[in-house]
Amino acid sequence: MPNAIYPQAVTAPQGELTSTEKYTAERITWMHRWAPPLFSFRLSRAATYKFTPGQFARLGLRKEDGQFVWRAYSLCSAPDADHLEFYSVVVPQGEFTGRLCNYDVGATVLVEKKAQGFLTADRFYRNAGRKDLWMLATGTGLGPYLSILQDSQTWQQFDNLIVVHSVRHADELAYAEMLKAMQEHPPLGKAKAKLHYVATVTRENASGALQGRITALIEDGQLENAAGVALSHDWSRFMLCGNPEMVEQTRKLLKDRGFKNDRKLEPGHIAVENYW
Repeated sequence: MPNAIYPQAVTAPQGELTSTEKYTAERITWMHRWAPPLFSFRLSRAATYKFTPGQFARLGLRKEDGQFVWRAYSLCSAPDADHLEFYSVVVPQGEFTGRLCNYDVGATVLVEKKAQGFLTADRFYRNAGRKDLWMLATGTGLGPYLSILQDSQTWQQFDNLIVVHSVRHADELAYAEMLKAMQEHPPLGKAKAKLHYVATVTRENASGALQGRITALIEDGQLENAAGVALSHDWSRFMLCGNPEMVEQTRKLLKDRGFKNDRKLEPGHIAVENYW
């Protein structure tokens, strides 16, 4: 892989890292490269670690000078899995990913003991009647939705689950086969919901995918047509995760159409996560 994307391999600092009151020391158990510069990895999971699908974890690495660097990563794994899975992009010259992408299975990563974040589907469980959950993502913003889709409650609380994944190039459509399989065979037995997976590529034509940005596809109706699900103020709920520009532009577009931010004391339609 080109060094411009994956820097020269680094060696984790010597000396065993141990758990503290703030974090646990976990081991990398699996790594998978999707396409430069995208990869996924799994960590061992402390028996006491709890999270709600859609939340993120704070991960830490020790640098060569002994100092620590921390980053927030959405959890991709099922809430009851025996591992923690994450989906990442290598940031050029990045302090964290420039090291992590070259670690081997068995290397140590620190995990803060408390998961954080509010991009969780349970905020939309309230109210009876039809509910459709639109999960709109660019790039690695797909991560929290993978966890949400592995939670049995998600499949019981909603009528339609629509995952929209926007990338620049077709080889960046990570987890596509997993999502297509879920469409045909819901992973959790008798599911109320039906999954609709819509891929969109912005910089090339790709078989089986739309071409264009999420905002443009909402504006011209292509997104609704591809999903086969209509937008409605009565039953549509939206999660936005990914590039901050996409999040803000899509939120503005939806608000211009009369959809409102969802708040604890003021139920609405739109939820976002701001930890970039």
